[in-house]
Amino acid sequence: MKYGKFQLSEAEGLVLAHSERLPDGRLSKGHRLTKDDLAHLADAGVSSVTAVRLDDGDMQEDQAAQAIASAIPLGNLRMSDPATGRVNIYATTDGVFVASRDSVDRLNRIDPAITLACLADHVPVRAGDMVATVKIIPLAVPGARVVEAAELVAYAVPFEVKPYRPRQVTLIATQLPSLKTSVMDRTARLLEHRLAASGSRLINEIRISHETDALTEALQHLSLDKSREPAMVIVFGASAVADVDDVIPAAIRAAGGEVEQVGMPVDPGNLLVLGRIGDVPVLGAPGCARSPKENGFDWVMSRIMVGEQPTRFDIMGMGVGGLLMEIHTRPRPRETKTSDQPALAVGALMLAAGQARRMGKDGPHKLLAEFEGVPLVRRTAETLLASRAHPVVAVTGHRRGDIEAALAGLDVASAFNPDFASGMASSLVTGFSLPELSKLDGILVMLADMPAVTAAHIDRLVSAFHEAGGGVVVRSVSEGKRGNPIIIPRAAYPAILRLEGDVGARAIIEGSGLPVVDVDIGPAAHLDVDTADAVTAAGGVLRS
Repeated sequence: MKYGKFQLSEAEGLVLAHSERLPDGRLSKGHRLTKDDLAHLADAGVSSVTAVRLDDGDMQEDQAAQAIASAIPLGNLRMSDPATGRVNIYATTDGVFVASRDSVDRLNRIDPAITLACLADHVPVRAGDMVATVKIIPLAVPGARVVEAAELVAYAVPFEVKPYRPRQVTLIATQLPSLKTSVMDRTARLLEHRLAASGSRLINEIRISHETDALTEALQHLSLDKSREPAMVIVFGASAVADVDDVIPAAIRAAGGEVEQVGMPVDPGNLLVLGRIGDVPVLGAPGCARSPKENGFDWVMSRIMVGEQPTRFDIMGMGVGGLLMEIHTRPRPRETKTSDQPALAVGALMLAAGQARRMGKDGPHKLLAEFEGVPLVRRTAETLLASRAHPVVAVTGHRRGDIEAALAGLDVASAFNPDFASGMASSLVTGFSLPELSKLDGILVMLADMPAVTAAHIDRLVSAFHEAGGGVVVRSVSEGKRGNPIIIPRAAYPAILRLEGDVGARAIIEGSGLPVVDVDIGPAAHLDVDTADAVTAAGGVLRS
């Protein structure tokens, strides 16, 4: 392949390295020039182009990317159509993404022109999440290198998505006088949230004294081989495990089981116990698993939930990347424990700047449609004001005057986004930059066109944020499908402020590493009124 500037007289069949504008359109980068193209360029006064001349056997970028991606076994994966030398690969099921560093590294060392990037090994994913991308850097690459790369990924599979295999889980909680019942109740609820991601269920909870004999008896009397789904036992001890002969590991052995490992090089999560009784995994949860934040317990449990059987060797290989975020509910290893923290503060950001393009050119504005005689944007603001979220801020843009007039008299601060036409990101940046919101522990982001969301729904989201201790994303769902509104914690604010274009917070949420707590608020999570028909179907009346 030869890259350079070529006169039009020698450019037929070359591939454009940069797009060329014409009076009636443009020729895109990567376009192979034809005789007609050259005539149009000459008519436009263009005498030369920057392009590449392909050598025999060269393969253009899109073909090369598709050839490599297509060679990857695509069980539980799908790939996008190639564009600009890139093919993206997505999960088609909820599960755990498992990557082979050796295979990915070997591919990336074949040729600098060929790249493969993917998620980290053993991270949870949901159907629709992007997990990898194949990108060809130049406009073409030697076909022999593409064949070599395709053969490699077909033989040494670089990654896969292992689907969840739901389990029936029994929780055994040991008790001491110092352990509050409310803490145990909250632990059970949080465990149910953790299990829901894999479709697993908490079918039984047993509370016993924190003694080896009591735990041994509880383990021996479980009917672990009679459930239709694979079984699993999780033990939350009232006291942290201090030794391989402490209560939890000793009871597993006394009940006829074996202990694979006590302790792990992941912090938080050091004090995990991994054992099994027959084919049934038994996890002794570390104290940090009483918090929703990611910890070593999540790493081991997710592997079990996709059918893996983690070993001591696996666990002792988790040290790199094993230093996770601090959690507020445990003593910090590098700081003195502080006094009780003040109550978490959650504000509300209502996005009302969009152009409502789907309503039709010069059509009525959906946010001014009336529901029971009240403009939708005002109705949404009143819903927020009736909730626990405070303060309430509205970001305006398109038809600013009409929107602000509809909000007149309400205790709602207004912030104008002059760049509203660029998309949602600019409205998020406008709101998250405001001092009255940026200092809060969490910001609830509410789309102004969701008439079915109530103050009670919002209060449930805020309560979940408080119960989790902050530091988590709280997301509305309906029947497991993601929706709105959401609460974004302070840890994610810097990433929000870097957003650009017509994108929302989803990429930040999925790539932040922050734990996500889903709250099912029913169909309201998905009901937004983007079209005139949708407004009418939801009970609204359109106004000019």
